[in-house]
Amino acid sequence: MLRKQWFLLSLVVVIPGGLWLGAAVSWDRAAAALGGLDAPARSLVANLPRISTALVLFLMSFSLETRQLAASFRSPGPVLWAWIVSLGLIPLAAWGLMGLQRPLDFQVGLMIAASVPCTLAAASVWTRKAAGNDAVSLMVTLATNAACFAMTPFWLKLTTGSSVALDAPKMMLDLFQTVLVPTALGQALRLFPRAARFATRHKTPLGVIAQLLILSIVGLAACKAGLKLSGLDDVPGAGAIAGVWLSCIGLHVAAMWIAVTGSRLFGFAPRDRIAVAFAASQKTLPIGVLVATDAAMFGNPALNVPWAMFPILMYHVSQLFIDTVVADRMSRSASPPAAVQPDGAAGGD
Repeated sequence: MLRKQWFLLSLVVVIPGGLWLGAAVSWDRAAAALGGLDAPARSLVANLPRISTALVLFLMSFSLETRQLAASFRSPGPVLWAWIVSLGLIPLAAWGLMGLQRPLDFQVGLMIAASVPCTLAAASVWTRKAAGNDAVSLMVTLATNAACFAMTPFWLKLTTGSSVALDAPKMMLDLFQTVLVPTALGQALRLFPRAARFATRHKTPLGVIAQLLILSIVGLAACKAGLKLSGLDDVPGAGAIAGVWLSCIGLHVAAMWIAVTGSRLFGFAPRDRIAVAFAASQKTLPIGVLVATDAAMFGNPALNVPWAMFPILMYHVSQLFIDTVVADRMSRSASPPAAVQPDGAAGGD
């Protein structure tokens, strides 16, 4: 049980522990601790989530058969369907649930959580755990993140009435550095036959390392959330918190069901359906937190929504728990994938 459920058990420790640690540390103490570091160390601490995400994507790309990635380009149907669900249907459903949220903070936070792109790393990791086509999930990650600088402000302006001006050039540069570069490096390394054989042989250990890095990202995000929320007054009631949490869970589960049902209707291959299920329903945490906490992004200076970050964290935590269980069930029921000749054999790709 520990071997199979170690990630869920780790989340039970990491998330409350991170929130408690963040709440226990005041802004002054955090600033003093960072101020005692030299400039390179402060930069490293500030960029740890981005570095961890880049490492996860490098590991996933390095252990991904190049033929699978090429196939996702030749048959883009699963990627397109996942994109429509992620950036079209989920925000539309969240718009309908806004009226059920009592505080304005939760209304805005729910829409932010629904309108950000697919998570940068977890979708590929969970797709691989479920024996799905992780090339499709990786392509969905690239496609939704490339479009988020336009789609996220569109949905927020339409549903909340606030004008959100994301820095498109900066976001594109971050996307290039955090997603495209490590993905390309991982595939480039597979051009060497020995490296390709190593990655194929050690695919499972590399996936475990990727999960550990995701735990570090979640832990850091929980610490930041605890730090930001600890000093706030007017804490929402238990009923409001339960309502928005159920809305987050409902959005994620409904998106996964719609993604799988549509994939069956379109006749996608079983392994592609698994990838679409995770990539279409999962949402990224860093961009959501960025939009919720950066007041400069809101064109309306009177808009004060400090608790908007809470639904974003709820959505992310819920998807990790739910998808871990779903991936385990899928991996047990999936038939063994057909053998693929490792990259690098017979002259490579």
